[in-house]
Amino acid sequence: MYWLNPDSEDDGLDADSSFFMDEDDDEEEEDVQEEDEEEVEMDEEEDAEESNDDEEDSEEEEEEEEIEEEEADDSESEDEYEKRRKAAYFAAPEETTSDVPESFAGMNLSRPIMKGLSNIGFVKPTPIQAKTIPIALLGKDICGGAVTGSGKTGAFIVPILERLLYRPRQNAAIRVLILCPTRELAIQCHSVGTKLAQFTDIDFCLCIGGLSLKVQEMALKQRPDVVIATPGRLIDHIHNSPSFTLDQIEILIMDEADRMLEDGFTAELTEIVKNCPKSRQTMLFSATMTDNVDELIRLSLNKPVRLMIDSPKSTADNLIQEFVRVRQHREADRSAMLASLCKKYFKKKCIIFFRSKASAHQMKIIFGLLGLRAAELHGNLTQEQRLEALEQFRDEKVDYLLATDLASRGLDIKGIETVINFNMPTSFAQYQHRVGRTARAGRSGRSVTLVGEADRKMLRLAIKHSSKEKIKNRVLGQELVQKYKEKIDGLTEQVKEIMKEEKDEKMFRQAEMEVTKAQNLIDHEKEIYSRPARTWFQSEKERQKSKDVALASHNAKFEPKKVPNSKKRRMKSSEDVQVENQQKRSIRAAKKALQPKKINTVIERNASAAGPAKKKQKKNRSFASDLADGSKRNAGPKLTSKNKKGRK
Repeated sequence: MYWLNPDSEDDGLDADSSFFMDEDDDEEEEDVQEEDEEEVEMDEEEDAEESNDDEEDSEEEEEEEEIEEEEADDSESEDEYEKRRKAAYFAAPEETTSDVPESFAGMNLSRPIMKGLSNIGFVKPTPIQAKTIPIALLGKDICGGAVTGSGKTGAFIVPILERLLYRPRQNAAIRVLILCPTRELAIQCHSVGTKLAQFTDIDFCLCIGGLSLKVQEMALKQRPDVVIATPGRLIDHIHNSPSFTLDQIEILIMDEADRMLEDGFTAELTEIVKNCPKSRQTMLFSATMTDNVDELIRLSLNKPVRLMIDSPKSTADNLIQEFVRVRQHREADRSAMLASLCKKYFKKKCIIFFRSKASAHQMKIIFGLLGLRAAELHGNLTQEQRLEALEQFRDEKVDYLLATDLASRGLDIKGIETVINFNMPTSFAQYQHRVGRTARAGRSGRSVTLVGEADRKMLRLAIKHSSKEKIKNRVLGQELVQKYKEKIDGLTEQVKEIMKEEKDEKMFRQAEMEVTKAQNLIDHEKEIYSRPARTWFQSEKERQKSKDVALASHNAKFEPKKVPNSKKRRMKSSEDVQVENQQKRSIRAAKKALQPKKINTVIERNASAAGPAKKKQKKNRSFASDLADGSKRNAGPKLTSKNKKGRK
């Protein structure tokens, strides 16, 4: 039985379990009542097992509380220093503007911009937009943060368009650069910008990996007003595209800056900032403002205004978060639990997040065999396949989007009702971004997370930064899960066959590409070798070093947990006992070694009085001598009489 304990009066955490359930939703109450009736029928073995688990839970909770207290003590001394440092570096918001407009009409925006806003359905500015747009129009540098889904893209696109309406038109130039961490986010930002600017003459250009370099080079030669790019492809154009520079950039925007740093773009961002004029305006936005961004802020921003609309770790107010407990011996049933959730409860507009690309692809095959319409989105797909998957999901041609964390940042797909986490992410910030795909811009949404025994800390953080009435549990009946487990087990051979066919097809496609490449080298040899070699701002050694640093910073997230003092004391006492026992054994062995050995007299029974018998020397023998030997010794086998023994 998959079950969670009922309500508790604590901060969403019961003493015996990390789960609880509110009683707001009528449908949820009916499901819980049905499952409660089934729980009564649980056998004694499961009850005993649960009691043991609960005892372990309480011990772990006490230990984690000790860790939190220790960390709180360490952080208290840092808080005052951080406050003073931030006060010295950031400009105070009241120095810039004090009145926050309640509508776009109160921002004195131009008519074409207002028309574009109303055309895409922007009626009232979100809090981040209301605070950011007036300050951005003043030309101030901004460091902005708000919960995901709060409208950060509109917060920097609107002031950009307003300023570009008054640009000098006699000289075409690239005046605005927007950097995004992923291709999908850049495409979405480009889409929002073109829709808002549809009643103006402002041009946009998209420069991302996976698309044609030549097409992008031709577009950059036309000097578009706004370039939206990913860091790697932009660096490529800076060093290899003719007549493309960032010398006339007036506004630099870094969206989801912390994600770009996490993905190892630190060196690329530094290079881009160095290529931009120092007199530019810079705006940096992110859903989570972490310490990783400090260095980038100091490098790129000049006395910025810090705008933190919500708590850095809070989730959307309209988001209902549900958790399903997965016991340690039930980990293999995750796929069956996911299938039962999708078949019975969530039948459309659902994003499902996985930790690995292989898991997402395998589940996509299983969904297809179960009759569920699904698309996949992860790094193993080509750019065309990724865009096609997004379009299918937006157009409701598929009901489920199976994705990795590639889709967890910034993507705004209208009408997403549910987000399911097949695995709990490794960081709370990543959890925020995942569940932030729903309940966006004031709409309601729901997230469901399968929580294992190792995910308790992340669960506590989720509960701590959400209101109690928005946290619920979901109970899955054993019969339902067992039904889909048997179905999935029956599909194992089919899944293996499909994956083998896909692998063979992929190898064939790669071989075909190699043949085409070789043929092109033969047919267009002169043209290919006459092109200048593409360059990069780093040498191979420096590039490998930066990759190693990025990998090390990524792996640092998975450091071992801190050991509480009580556990340290227990471990120390057990070690002391072991050392003491080892010392006692060593002392006993030393004493035994110092004792004189006993002298034992061995009497040899067959020894003669004259002394030990001398060994007989063997005569040299050869094949010839054996043939010439006429004695009876070698004449035949030697037979002994059975009655010889015992004769007198």
